[in-house]
Amino acid sequence: MNIISTKCFLLSALLTLNLTVFAQKISLTDLEVEHLNNPLSVETSAPRMSWKINATAKETKQASYEIRVGTDKNEVSKGKNIFWKSAKNTDQSVLIAYDGPALESKKRYYWQVRIKDNHGNTSPWSAVQYWQTSLKPADWTAKWITVSGKDTSARSPLFRKEFSLKKPFKSAMAYITAKGLYEANINGQRVSDTYFAPGWTSYKNHLQYQVYDVTAALKSGVNALGVTLGNGWYKGRIGFNNQKNFYGDTRGLLMQIEVEYNDGTKETINTDESWKYAYGPIMASDIYDGETYDARMEKAGWANTRYKEDASWTGVGMMEKGPERLVAMSGPPVRKREQFKALKIFKTPAGETVVDFGQNLVGWVMLKAKGAAGTKITLSHAEVLTKEGNFYTVNLRSAKAQDIYILKENTEQIFEPHFTFQGFRYVKVEGYPGELKPEDLTAVALYSDMEVTGKFSTSNALLNQLQHNIQWGQKGNFVDVPTDCPQRDERLGWTGDAQAFANTAAYNMNVAGFFTKWLKDVAADQQPNGLIPHVIPNVLGPNDGASAGWADVSTIIPWDMYVAYGDRRILETQYESMKKWVGYISSVAKDNLWNSGGHFGDWLFYRPDDDNDGRAAVTDKYLIAQTFYAHSTQLVINAAKVLGKQEDADRYAKLLADIKAAFVKEYLTPSGRLVSGTQTAYVLALNFDMLPEALRASSAERLVANIQNYGNHLTTGFLGTPYLCHVLTRYDHNDVAYKLLMQESYPSWLYPVKMGATTIWERWDGIKPNGSFQTPDMNSYNHYAYGAIGDWMYRNMAGINGDESAPGYKKITIRPKPGAGITSVAGELDTPYGLLKSSWKIENGIFKLDVLVPANTTATVILPAAELKDGKETSNKSEIGSGVYHFECRMAQVAAK
Repeated sequence: MNIISTKCFLLSALLTLNLTVFAQKISLTDLEVEHLNNPLSVETSAPRMSWKINATAKETKQASYEIRVGTDKNEVSKGKNIFWKSAKNTDQSVLIAYDGPALESKKRYYWQVRIKDNHGNTSPWSAVQYWQTSLKPADWTAKWITVSGKDTSARSPLFRKEFSLKKPFKSAMAYITAKGLYEANINGQRVSDTYFAPGWTSYKNHLQYQVYDVTAALKSGVNALGVTLGNGWYKGRIGFNNQKNFYGDTRGLLMQIEVEYNDGTKETINTDESWKYAYGPIMASDIYDGETYDARMEKAGWANTRYKEDASWTGVGMMEKGPERLVAMSGPPVRKREQFKALKIFKTPAGETVVDFGQNLVGWVMLKAKGAAGTKITLSHAEVLTKEGNFYTVNLRSAKAQDIYILKENTEQIFEPHFTFQGFRYVKVEGYPGELKPEDLTAVALYSDMEVTGKFSTSNALLNQLQHNIQWGQKGNFVDVPTDCPQRDERLGWTGDAQAFANTAAYNMNVAGFFTKWLKDVAADQQPNGLIPHVIPNVLGPNDGASAGWADVSTIIPWDMYVAYGDRRILETQYESMKKWVGYISSVAKDNLWNSGGHFGDWLFYRPDDDNDGRAAVTDKYLIAQTFYAHSTQLVINAAKVLGKQEDADRYAKLLADIKAAFVKEYLTPSGRLVSGTQTAYVLALNFDMLPEALRASSAERLVANIQNYGNHLTTGFLGTPYLCHVLTRYDHNDVAYKLLMQESYPSWLYPVKMGATTIWERWDGIKPNGSFQTPDMNSYNHYAYGAIGDWMYRNMAGINGDESAPGYKKITIRPKPGAGITSVAGELDTPYGLLKSSWKIENGIFKLDVLVPANTTATVILPAAELKDGKETSNKSEIGSGVYHFECRMAQVAAK
């Protein structure tokens, strides 16, 4: 090539590159199917696809999309052999349902999308993504295996099998589940980085299985499978009164690996009579009590090939299938997340060696040790120290929360548990050989693998710590199910806690899949008469349920998730359960009044130690029940309208009017006072619109007077607290809401922060001002319910709000409300459409707001006062599309308001 032609070639290449870059004004990212990236076990016949739009131009909206689906990745990328196409002129880019030919089971489908926007730009085709369909019942050829005889040993059994792959292969998929918990290996390596599989569900109704692509783990020739089983929630201690074997008394394994050879033939390796088992080094494992591991009992190489010692192993026993359905996993798995080095190692006044990791977390400690064979090291876990500085475990009740490691020969070993988790900040170490050093211990946080979607910070350090505590309360209690606490002998899916916190949870993390999975168990464990149990999965009695504000989880969370993610299908799936719950209340109500049954009421409301003057904020439990009866009915109306069930909507609207009339007749005096004069009574009545409109403003004044009567302190419990500041702001008492938020003395949100909390406490005064503890039988230091204030902080301080009329943040309202001398707030949320930001600061009396609106959405920005443009004041309200914006207004006007 001569010099001239070389220059022409380079110029042509540069022009092509520049034109390509210029043309790509929009692109697509974050492609998902059913809220997941490249899922391997999609159960629905109409999986839904979503994408986000990156755009440089302001006010960008999608005008149309093209989707193409096929079964070969390379051909899909070239637009060949496409068996389903969809092209529509629409701005819908979230949860687009597949509507093509019937999908085959256990098959991978590849898809791409491109769009045109309202500016005439066309995106490149996205990267090719995929989903894989789940198994049908008839696809299962594996058999359930277990130990021979009765499964009475506390030890964890090891199951193994060797097999040969005699031809070159192109893919291999493993399908695994267990009764109990499992940890699977292929050729000595874990098949996954996830833990506590198959997860906790309503085992008597359905049992999840997991799917793993194990192509890279297998090799031509001989391969080995090794699986360890633990008791877990299935067989271990769960619930109260030392309850064991709740779901069954026998651990079992079901596994099949399906291999496709290069020549197109297939082979399946199953659990069956050919497997063997022996007991391994896990001597005991229990979620509450911890794990005992004896390294001397290890069987080196047992999960790998050429392991000769299995000649002495025992043939497996066979299990009946059981009545439960096998279902594909729908929520995120539990994974290792943050790690913490030891901050310090110290001797307590009692002479015990204790390690401080600086953060109350949920997971376990990885321990490095070297010593004589038989050396026993015990790790005990605790959340707090006594005021004297001693290790404190009384609040764990009967949970031992201990991991015990017994060393083998004098070599360095690293230990960590397999089938247990603990809630702790402090660890007491006993029996460690030699000097214990900080590098010998690492605390590992484990929780459901939810993407962090929200960030929130302010100019106030205490509020920032509060936000930190809220987030860590969520992390520690979202371990496959939303637990009430992660440390004592409980750790149950209490419904009241979950519904109170759901909105805050959806700001902090992507909880769409997490709650979708759990709500299936809400419906599964619902009694035929509509009763919703107190805990889900239900490990209490069949009639332990129907408490107001707890059972209403069945209506509240489906609606909250619909609003947060625009997921209409979650309403479709849960609608019958929602109706059944309201039907249950109606069946026990008299003259539309729900004034019967046992209720927890406003759980853990303010109760001073010496209540001689009647300061305890006791709210009538039946008044509370009536408000939630109305609220659940309203949510059924909302869902019916979304689903196009107008007859239902009309019928429940009539019921709602009767419920509210019964409330007014029973609980409102002629002068406009509620028969319970507590903060919670007024908060719930106002939040759920129970009062005649003419009396609402005066009732809000009564609420404010009550707050002032308690020295600007809240007195609410689990049911009143989530709505307290929302009601105050709604009725123009934002200043009072800020006073409550910023209150530093008990009871308040910042009191635990001032006391050194790193998570949200169960009680407002879990540690009293004098350093003593609240009643130890119910005093968790990692309970997220009171963290529900995070919802108000995102919505009102940062001003980030969705719109029920266009859910999933298709329509956005940015309405920050400054107060309490806070000079800056920064909030962001990764919505289904992309990143949304709202941050403001006050400088020289000017309120300055910066906003980022994601593509394919619109936003209404409402400033605290008239916008300042070129020195002139205009409207305080702006309608904008996507892009980056800056707004200003004078704080003097805000103060005047």
